[in-house]
Amino acid sequence: MAAAASLTEPHVLAHTKSHLFPDDDSESYVVADTQFAQDRWIEDRRIAAGVKSRLAPFNHVRVGSGYPDLVGVRKLEAEYLAVERLGEEPPLVVIEAKGRGSGGVDVERGVIQAYDRLGEANVAFVSAPAGAISATDRTLARQLNVGVLGVDEGGSITVLERPRVVGNRTAKEATAIRFQASAQGVVDRNFSLNHPKNYLAVPLSIAHDRDHRELIETHVVGAVDGAIDGAAFLGLIEERGPDYRLTSLGEEVVRFGLREHPDLDAALAAFEQWQRSRKRFLDVAPRWGQLARRVVFAYPATELLVTELQTMHDDGLASPSLVELVEWLHGQHPTFTVELFLRGETDVRERALTDDGRLRTPVLEEGASYHSPTVFQLKAMLFHAGILTERGSEPANLDPRADEWALCEPLSRGR
Repeated sequence: MAAAASLTEPHVLAHTKSHLFPDDDSESYVVADTQFAQDRWIEDRRIAAGVKSRLAPFNHVRVGSGYPDLVGVRKLEAEYLAVERLGEEPPLVVIEAKGRGSGGVDVERGVIQAYDRLGEANVAFVSAPAGAISATDRTLARQLNVGVLGVDEGGSITVLERPRVVGNRTAKEATAIRFQASAQGVVDRNFSLNHPKNYLAVPLSIAHDRDHRELIETHVVGAVDGAIDGAAFLGLIEERGPDYRLTSLGEEVVRFGLREHPDLDAALAAFEQWQRSRKRFLDVAPRWGQLARRVVFAYPATELLVTELQTMHDDGLASPSLVELVEWLHGQHPTFTVELFLRGETDVRERALTDDGRLRTPVLEEGASYHSPTVFQLKAMLFHAGILTERGSEPANLDPRADEWALCEPLSRGR
């Protein structure tokens, strides 16, 4: 029982995350519950900075009737599952960790908690010090389709019980985690350029028979990688090995370009006149601007923002500040709001969120708390597409109390 005597829950969870969600997997995303972002754990013991760093980012995600210790999306290796995963979509994985406490290691309670999450998750595990897991715990977990992971003193993981993947529908709040793990999530693949024309030109270049990188650099923008990444972010192209293919939305951009211009060369040449322009794109190129509006609206976060801004307008708050918007959104979509707006670094979310996931307003008033791809690049594109009244600002130059998020064309209450 030596392992059970020293491994606390944060340590168990950190070791489990390192194995199931390795840092080098770019197609996964995982958050630890906000209770682990706090300074202290049971019996007033401090959570080591290194442990918190390994567990970051933090969020308070409701799955089932509670908040799992770890929620993530990843294609798990066969060693963790009872049967091979079918289909391409990675499963939503929840983990309940148990470690040393004043009352011992309650593995049975962890199994019950993990089982509760299976109503909305695809895979559930309980993770605990290996020496604390009894045969009775394993039998119960096997009956309830809960995986069991044993953690030893050195941090190694032993898979004691392997669960089956179930096909439950993802809970509304957990969809934010799926969003972050997708090609459109705002974690690693994000907007680095703040003008939609840079992304609209990419499908035209991919469809051309000449080198697409050369075409983008010549006619559109020097930051070729940023343009390509943003086009993928908006769902215009998909990476296929060393090459790219057009999505259905990207094909529609090409069709539009050929309808507006004699050929792809002429369409790309038109983009040269918009280089370094700071004017609203919808004003300088109305038809391309309308297309940009359609493309940007297809991005999952846009509809959410527009819907809630319209509701705020209906309730008498026509021009909310960034702080007011985030507080409002968090009341309706807490997990998504944190993922979309707040930086994932430990110090930001540790200060911005209480252990039960509530927001601390003073931290929201600091520009450095915000995710640049949302408050700068996405907002700038919504401005250029004629959706928002103001362009975005870099977090370093941002005053969240004065940064306005208002619709250009709000609808009247009598609509």
